[in-house]
Amino acid sequence: MFLEPQETMPQTSVVFSSILRPSCSAEVQPGMGERGVGADGSGDLIFQDGRLISGSLEALMEHLVPTVDYYPDRTYIFTFLLSSRVFVPPHDLLARVGHICLEQRQQLEAGSEKAKLKSFSAKIVQLLKEWTEAFPYDFQDEKAMAELKAITHRVTQCDEESGTVKKAIGQMMQGLLLSLAARGQLQELREKFRTPAVDKGPILKAKPPATQKDILGICCDPLVLAQQLTHIELERLSSIHPEDLMQIISHMDSRDKHRCRGDLTKTYSLEAYDNWFNCLSMLVATEVCRVVKKKHRTRMLEFFIDVARECFNIGNFNSMMAIISGMNLSPVARLKKTWSKVKTAKFDVLEHHMDPSSNFCNYRTALQGATQRSQTANSSREKIVIPVFNLFIKDIYFLHKIHTNHLPNGHVNFKHSSSPPLKVKVLRTTWKRTAGRTSGPLSLTEPEGVDTACRPTKTTHVT
Repeated sequence: MFLEPQETMPQTSVVFSSILRPSCSAEVQPGMGERGVGADGSGDLIFQDGRLISGSLEALMEHLVPTVDYYPDRTYIFTFLLSSRVFVPPHDLLARVGHICLEQRQQLEAGSEKAKLKSFSAKIVQLLKEWTEAFPYDFQDEKAMAELKAITHRVTQCDEESGTVKKAIGQMMQGLLLSLAARGQLQELREKFRTPAVDKGPILKAKPPATQKDILGICCDPLVLAQQLTHIELERLSSIHPEDLMQIISHMDSRDKHRCRGDLTKTYSLEAYDNWFNCLSMLVATEVCRVVKKKHRTRMLEFFIDVARECFNIGNFNSMMAIISGMNLSPVARLKKTWSKVKTAKFDVLEHHMDPSSNFCNYRTALQGATQRSQTANSSREKIVIPVFNLFIKDIYFLHKIHTNHLPNGHVNFKHSSSPPLKVKVLRTTWKRTAGRTSGPLSLTEPEGVDTACRPTKTTHVT
C-alpha cells in the first residue's frame, strides 16, 4: 500500500484492476448482405439492434466466411479472429474456414457459374489477406501455414485464365513472409540479450569515481529524459501484438482448468516490456543510492520527481509508475534524512494520481482525460496515451473472466467475449499511430515558435 509521505516514504505496490470501463460491445453490422442464420437455417446467430450478441461457434465461423453476395464486417473479422483463439486454435479455425470455402466452391462449380466463382474466390483471398495482415504470427505454426497453402491452391484453380487472384495471393504471401522474417529476427536478437551477462561488479569498482557519470551528468533536463523514456515505451509497445495479449488469457484459463493451451514462448514481447518496467525502477533506485552526499541525493530525488511529472504531462503513465516504484523501493524509502530535505509537494501530487484506493480512481480519471485528448488531438504529441501496462494486462484478463463465455443454450457469448479484443484493438491502433509519428530523436519537441506545451488538455496539469 502507498503510505502518506510524512510516514517515511511509500513502499512498492503491485495492485491490479481495470483500466477501461467494460461497457464497449462489439458493434457488428453485417456487410454486403445479411447472414444471420447457420448452415441449417436455424437462426444460430442472435442480433440485437444491429449488434451480434451470441451464436454457436459453428455459426460464428460461417459468419466469418464470405459468399457471392456477402462479405463480413471488418470489425467482426478482427474481433472474431482474436477472440476465437480462446475457444479454438488458429490452425483449427483456418481448417474449418477452408472446409466451408470448399463446400461453397463445389456448389458454385456444380452450377457452372464462373463469374460468381471468380467473385467468391476474390473475397476469400481478401479475407485471408486481412487475416495475414492483422495476425501474421498465427502462421508461424506449420499447421496453419499448411492450411493456408491448401486454401490458396484451391482458389487459384478458379483463376487460371486471367491470373488476377493468383497475383493477389502472391502479394499476400510475400507480405506474410516478410512479417514472419521480421519477427524472427527480433526474437533472435532478444534471445541473445537473454544470455547471462558477465558480472561487471569488479569492473565498476575498479573505475575511479570521477569516471562514473550519474544520470544528471548525461541528461539534466527532466523533460528531455521524459521524452526519451516515451520513445522507448512506444518502441517496445509497437512490438506487442494483439494475439500476445490474448495468449495470456488463454494461458490463465488453461492454468485454471489444469491443461495447457498456450505457447508461452510467444509472449516474449510482453516479458521484455515487463522487464523494461523493472529495469527503469531499478535504475531510479540505483541512481539515488549510488550518490554519497546527502545534498546530491536530495537533488537526484527531486530530479526523478520532475521526470515523473513530465511523464504524466506527456501521457506516459507507465514510466511515471516505474519511477515512483523505484523511489518506493526499500533502499530508497529508508533514506529518511534525505527525504526530509526533499520538497515533496510535487511527489504528493503524483502519489495522489497513483493512489490505489477506490480501484485507482484518480489514475483512471487522468487516463480517461488523456484518452479524450488523444481522440481530438491534431498533433502527435497530444495523441500519446501509455497506460500502466501491468494494470492493463490484468484488466483485459478480468474483463474476460467476469463474463461467462457460453450461454445456457450453448451459444458463445460474443457480446462479452469481444470486449477484450476491441479494447486491445483501440490501444494497439493508438500505439502504432503514435509510434510512427514520433520516430526520431526528440521528435516530441516541436521547432521553436510552436506551442511546446505537451500537456493533457482535459486532465489535471501537474506543476
